[in-house]
Amino acid sequence: MEPQVLYRVCYGTSTPNPFQKSLLSFRPALLHQHRRHRVLHHDYPAVIPQQSSSVRGTYVRGLTDGDIYRLDIFEGNEYERRRVKLKILDIEGNEAGEGNVEGEEVEVETYIWVAGEERLADGEWDFAEFRREKMHNWITSSDEYDEVDEAVRTHDNDPTGGRGLNGSISDELEGTKDKVLKSAV
Repeated sequence: MEPQVLYRVCYGTSTPNPFQKSLLSFRPALLHQHRRHRVLHHDYPAVIPQQSSSVRGTYVRGLTDGDIYRLDIFEGNEYERRRVKLKILDIEGNEAGEGNVEGEEVEVETYIWVAGEERLADGEWDFAEFRREKMHNWITSSDEYDEVDEAVRTHDNDPTGGRGLNGSISDELEGTKDKVLKSAV
């Protein structure tokens, strides 16, 4: 997950203060025997088990129980949190994976797509395209994106699947902020 999106889910803003940023650490990683597909009619990916494939992602340390609770809500019922083993990348190669140097293997939890492969595009989800063309729908609030926000509010052609700034999942997370804060104290 892109750190700015993770910050938005966990802290309610894509630009948390330095103290909040210091709570989490990020390292590039590879999840072997899995593939990341684009979910049809949405901006977000789905990771599924698939032989002879690997997903480059991010190993995140420092998540609290409250953070995991918010991530579970954010990912919704299309995903299931599962234990997997991944390899930390000591050296991160290019987008094709050339030059990757794998290091330590760690057991982690990740979100695996369980909502049916018929809802997935055949090709690999393009992370660079997401960052370049679509991430703003997930992390910004600007008059420039009023049309997207309105689609999210009305759930009509919502490319974020309710996960955008004004989506139903964001609304649910906002409503649980006090509950999560009390459980974290």
